[in-house]
Amino acid sequence: MNLMQVDSVQRWMDDLLLMTECECMCILQSKPISTDDDSQTDLMFSSQDSTQNSLEMLLRRAWIISTELTKIVQKLEKNRWKRVHSMSIRTDCHVRSMIKEYNMFSRTSTEQMQENESLLMEKCSELTEITERCTQTSDEEVLSAMKVSMNEVLTAVGQSFSQLINLALIQEVKVLVEELDTCENVYSMNTAIHSLFSLTQEGERLCHLVAQEGAVVALFKICRQDRFKCLYPSALRTLASVCSVEEGIHQLEKVDGLLCLTEILTDETQNEATKAEVAAVIAQITSPHLTFTQHLSTFLENMEEIITALLRLCEEASNGEVCLLASAALANITFFDTIACEILLQMNAVKVLLSACSDKQRVNSSYARDQIVTIIANLSILEQTATDILRENGVVTLVSMLTEKTLTGSAAEVSACERVLQKSAVTIARLCRDPDIAQSAIKHDCITRLIALCRHPEERFSSDAVLVACLAALRRLAIVFPEGFDDLDLQQLVRPRLVDSFLLCSNMEESFV
Repeated sequence: MNLMQVDSVQRWMDDLLLMTECECMCILQSKPISTDDDSQTDLMFSSQDSTQNSLEMLLRRAWIISTELTKIVQKLEKNRWKRVHSMSIRTDCHVRSMIKEYNMFSRTSTEQMQENESLLMEKCSELTEITERCTQTSDEEVLSAMKVSMNEVLTAVGQSFSQLINLALIQEVKVLVEELDTCENVYSMNTAIHSLFSLTQEGERLCHLVAQEGAVVALFKICRQDRFKCLYPSALRTLASVCSVEEGIHQLEKVDGLLCLTEILTDETQNEATKAEVAAVIAQITSPHLTFTQHLSTFLENMEEIITALLRLCEEASNGEVCLLASAALANITFFDTIACEILLQMNAVKVLLSACSDKQRVNSSYARDQIVTIIANLSILEQTATDILRENGVVTLVSMLTEKTLTGSAAEVSACERVLQKSAVTIARLCRDPDIAQSAIKHDCITRLIALCRHPEERFSSDAVLVACLAALRRLAIVFPEGFDDLDLQQLVRPRLVDSFLLCSNMEESFV
């Protein structure tokens, strides 16, 4: 959760709000902050601020209480009774504070929620009582029997807590969706959209909940009204997150969402930022990692228009983020249906993509190069691609991608670099069935670089996938130009079975202790 990234000192200061003496709290609560009649008005929240605060509070408290319950289970396994008791008291305080604070902020409490609140507080009190009794005896048999009861109470607390949080989140989402459906105030609507987006960043379960409560319908309703154009980017960004789960894509199809996306993407009056967000939604719903995209029946009907608009967006992008989103959507579409590759070639996509690679403003990261080389790799299965690559001097670009390096060293960027190396080697291997492409690759020292990637694990980030792709490319080049290889390279990298060469190269990275 995003909460885990909060500064530890700040979190400690937040927790201090709960670590106060009960007597002090009673006295403070009976004292007015100000006698001025206007002070009460100044302290009141607007409806959208109230919803935002209740959501933030709910997620923060939920994380804290979940953590405390996990710690109690861990201490209970080690029979640390005093620690279990003190932590049970603390959990009880957190639960009661959460319920009180939520009811203060939120106006959506239902009878079912109130029943769950009472049950949860009852179970927390029961947990505190049974853990206290454990601290007052040292009889192992008694403690063993009480431990069984304690586990049962802990399970009941966990279940009641989960049910309450789920009910509260459902109510909050319903309020936000209703706000989008009925409100005419752009500021309030934008705040509601932002709250929904924040929820979707907390994981698949919440994305499913948001989709289930009608958020997709409400967001597309906004995207179909010209008077709310200023809300399109934030609404589309939220849609992209919601559509990471199957329920979101089902809802999108029910409301003809793809047709709406196509209309926005092909609308000349829409700005670049809005079109980039549409590209992000399309990239999400066509992701090859999802197993539930094949039911997008309307996609084929609109595919040519979408591809044309995305390629143009990639060509005219003013910055790297826009080009990345457009190329990511195109890359996914080339996996989605083979017809897409033929459409791209007809639109001279190779020229556009290679041109983007030479523009540091548009393609400025390994992530963008990963998407572009993915498109070219998928295009390379068609014969025409080799002709286009030769005409645009694309072999130079592909060979240069074999030298991809990480700038930050982060795990995500290293993974992107690996994919660039692997896919560029795969593309070269496919294209080298054309003798002219093979000669061009040899001319630009492709063999030397591929051998280096095979023989030096650090050059390929110790990736086996890169190694296999490079070995395959070398074997294809050896057919055309065997004299370009040393005898040792031929004996170790080309002539043996692929699996033998793979084992030889993968074992070069030895560790000595």
